[in-house]
Order: sequence, then C-alpha cells, then structure tokens
Amino acid sequence: MPEPRYAALLGTGRYLPERVVTNVDLEEILDTSDQWIQERTGIRERRYVADGESGAMMATAAARHALEMAHLRPDDVDLIVLATLSPDVCFPGNGVYIGAELGIPGTPCLDIRQQCTGFIYGLSLAEAYIRSGRYDYVLVIGSEIHSSGIEMAPRGRDVSVLFGDGAGAALLGPTTDVNRALLGTWVHSDGRHAEELWTEGPASRKNPRVAADDVANGSVFPKMNGQKVFKFACRHMVEAVKEAVDAQGVQIADVDFFVFHQANMRIIDFVLKALRIPESKTHCNIDRYGNTTAASIPIALDEAGRAAMIPPGALVCLAAFGSGFTWGSALLRWPTGEGGTQTANEQEGV
Repeated sequence: MPEPRYAALLGTGRYLPERVVTNVDLEEILDTSDQWIQERTGIRERRYVADGESGAMMATAAARHALEMAHLRPDDVDLIVLATLSPDVCFPGNGVYIGAELGIPGTPCLDIRQQCTGFIYGLSLAEAYIRSGRYDYVLVIGSEIHSSGIEMAPRGRDVSVLFGDGAGAALLGPTTDVNRALLGTWVHSDGRHAEELWTEGPASRKNPRVAADDVANGSVFPKMNGQKVFKFACRHMVEAVKEAVDAQGVQIADVDFFVFHQANMRIIDFVLKALRIPESKTHCNIDRYGNTTAASIPIALDEAGRAAMIPPGALVCLAAFGSGFTWGSALLRWPTGEGGTQTANEQEGV
C-alpha cells in the first residue's frame, strides 16, 4: 500500500511597492489624523503601487522569490492559484498574466475571490490537488492593489485608511512525511452578511454596469459596517484557531507560531488575549503595510520566516476573516531547510 501523500510548504516570497504613504500624508486628504488612525487600527503607514506596477507584476515577483527559496524553476509549477479582489482588468483574471510573466504557457490557473480569507482558501485547493496526486507543485498567491480603488476623500476615510498594496506567495509540493506537511485547512462562509463589507459596483446585475453617477454616489468604493465587522471578525478568528487545533488533537499552547490576517491591530490583540497567546508567538506588520487582504498572511509569513522568527519544524497556525463573510484557518509544519532563515531585506521591491 502506498504511503499517504501530503502537501508541504516549500518556499515563500513577497513583494511590497517602494512608495510609502504615511498617516500624516493622508491627514489633509481624508480629514483625519495620525493619532485617530493608530488608535483605531494600529496602522502608521502603507505601500501604494507606482505608475506602471500591476497586481500581476507584484504576484510574479513574489512567486519568483518563493520558487528561489524552494530551489525550483517556474516550469516545475503545475498550477497557479491566485487570490485577489482587485484584478488588473475586468477579465481575464490575473492568473493568466502571472503564467505568461513566469514564462510557463499552458500551465493552468485559478483566480479565486474570498477577499481577506483568499490565501487560506488557496491553500485548501493546493492541499486537495497535491494530496490527490493530480498536481505536484502549486503556487498560491495573494496580490492586491487597493490604492486605485479606495475613496480618497473624507466620505471614505473610515475604510480608505485601512488598505495597502502588496503581494505574497507560497509554493507547495508533495511529501510523505507528515512532520513536514500542511496538516489541514478549514474554511467557511456566511453570505447573509455580505453587504456589511463590500463594493457594489461595477455590477453586472445592473444595466449598465457602471453609470455616470456611480462615482459621485460612492457605489464604486468599498463600504463597511465597522462595528459589525469587528465583532464578527473577533469571534470567527478565535473559532477558526480553535477548530484547527481541535481537529488535530493539539492544544493552543502546542502551536509554536501564529500568523493572523492583518486587518486591525485591535482584532489581533483580542484574539491573542482570548486564546492566551503570547505576543512572542506571532508577527504583526499591519503598522507598516495596512490591510493587504489576500496578500496579508503570505507577506507576514514570508517576513517572519526569513527573519528566523519561526523555528524549523515549528507548528504554525494561520487564521483569517474577511468580506463575504468568509473565514478560515490552516495548520502546517514549517520547513526545516535553510530557506526559512534567509534575510528579510532582499524581499523589498523587484
């Protein structure tokens, strides 16, 4: 009887645009203040793309770093899973552009839209494909450009201060060693609350999809019921972590490191306190990058790994909550190779 086949994390990568936008830069534009933003979100600055930078370009750069860490070539990739809520064009999705930029025509791709939970949903797909034997090497990427889609005016300030641009990637491949494996993913959704955090337009359910007054009335910009989203995020992030550890028969204390979606520092603080997780067991970068939705977890994961914050073989838990509502978690063993100890500086820019 053949040995069980698992999916293992082989490499990670990230890309952050060079342009830094601080809270002070936004003060006059959005009629807000650095103090107000930091107290409510923990964010000090974020990155915005420069003219000519695209989501596909950022995703490709992050993917190349992940491949380099894994000592693999682009033509080793069997499948690309790209999570984004901000594709470069209405259609096609960004996955095909990433394949073209990596120079691997013919490689299949999936574009998925689970917003802030997108990377964990992507891991669940990679896990299923690899464990089934359908594919060996799967790139899971989160890439977002928010700066061109937020309302840079006082009306939109509660949402616009939150978001930044960036990309993160992970390469997964097969293993028969459960001590090196992705141990499981658990994902959920509840569409009853979809319009508590959404962008209504352009909308194909309307004719025309974009009307002349859609910018004026704000329907093309993201809207959020902040209190409700905060409440649900706190509850479901805690539940997501508990579900993962319970499924594997371990305790919270047995987990060596946690990487949470970087949406709001107050949400992360709530989860840490609710689960009695010491701050030393997690890595937060929301103060520097803001909320990069689907890119948030892989960016933080890559940063922490390359800074040697995660010990080789460590049990790592990922958890996210996002628009939809969607939420989920994953448990994995951190790679034991030298890739996890590389320096972080080499990941800034292309």
